Amino acid sequence: MPDLVQSHDFQSVYQPILSPTHQKLVGYEALVRIRQQDGTPVSPPDLFDQAHHRNQTATLDRHLLNLHLGNFPAEDQSAWLFLNINPHSCTHPETSLDHLADQCQDFGIAPDRIVLELVETASENPGALLRFIHRAREQGFQIAIDDFGMGDSNFERLWQINPLIVKLDRSLLVNAEHNNRARLLLDSLVHMIRESGSLVLLEGIETPQQARIALSTDSDLLQGFLFARPGGISETTSKETESRLKTVVSQSSEWSLKDSRDHQTYLQLLRFEVLEACHLIVRDVPFATACQRLLQLDGVKRCFVLDRNGIQLGNLARANPDLQRARFNPLYESAGACWAHREYFINARERPQQVTCSRPYVGLPDARRTVTLSTTLPSAYQHEVLCVDIHPDAVFGGQLTFPDTL
Repeated sequence: MPDLVQSHDFQSVYQPILSPTHQKLVGYEALVRIRQQDGTPVSPPDLFDQAHHRNQTATLDRHLLNLHLGNFPAEDQSAWLFLNINPHSCTHPETSLDHLADQCQDFGIAPDRIVLELVETASENPGALLRFIHRAREQGFQIAIDDFGMGDSNFERLWQINPLIVKLDRSLLVNAEHNNRARLLLDSLVHMIRESGSLVLLEGIETPQQARIALSTDSDLLQGFLFARPGGISETTSKETESRLKTVVSQSSEWSLKDSRDHQTYLQLLRFEVLEACHLIVRDVPFATACQRLLQLDGVKRCFVLDRNGIQLGNLARANPDLQRARFNPLYESAGACWAHREYFINARERPQQVTCSRPYVGLPDARRTVTLSTTLPSAYQHEVLCVDIHPDAVFGGQLTFPDTL
């Protein structure tokens, strides 16, 4: 059979990796474009499949690493070089890493400038993967986990590997763009990984909206077509990429400022209507009528009153009648229920006359994410507490952060 390396043409391309905090380019991921001798393009996964069947994986992997290192203008770049490591190379870490170290020395690139990208789920031998990582660190290489959040990604192995960088799979960002719950999970995942001691890289950013989401997660590094497509490395490329980053960050800041103003206006109106409902209640206006304007605000779903012991007085005043409820739920009729253990009741008792906000939780009446506002009623009713349930995901696309007090 013909040798795969000899029968194909290979070209190195490099995609910039950016730091939004520093607003500059800090790395390149090395990728490859492959063509047959007649010019027909070939996808890298297909060629590696062929190499696996022909027992040429190690040869192909070494050739590509040598190609990327040789084409990388290290002297002109103050940046990391990210290299994708085939899982097969992890099986024999001594041989593959010694060869890579020799290649780095030949091209005058220090190992600590190289970030080895490993797919945490790709190795059938986790022990070999950990040995590879240990040996790589001994030789000075940096470690990144690629495509985390895809398939069977394992947090336990992530803690064991303790990578410098975790690259989140693009599907997490795409889902966050269209689903608020996925967006909340993405935020939590980024914070969890950063708190564990690794940097987070969000890749696959293609639109301004995706960039805005990525920036809102406080990710450390960004990568995607919106900033630069894979290509050659030049001073012009670096300047253009950093200019696009600065434009995106500036636009995102403008959007965030506008959002902040809109959010503040909503919260001020919400506080006014809560206090107005309190005054109507103590003037003996019927409860549903007193809460009518409050219930017309976006996201407001239910109002109810608790006595000094946290017992609910009467049923709910609600934004939607019972007939519009889609499913039977015996927890919906809650007159006489005791909510004394709830955060919102405790908040109101500890901070009377203030409108306090609970942390998000799952509300029993509809099993939806809920924030409850609470405040003690004035004058003769001061031992009673007005509570207002809000679905935060129904307000500003779930991006409004409720403060401790309004």
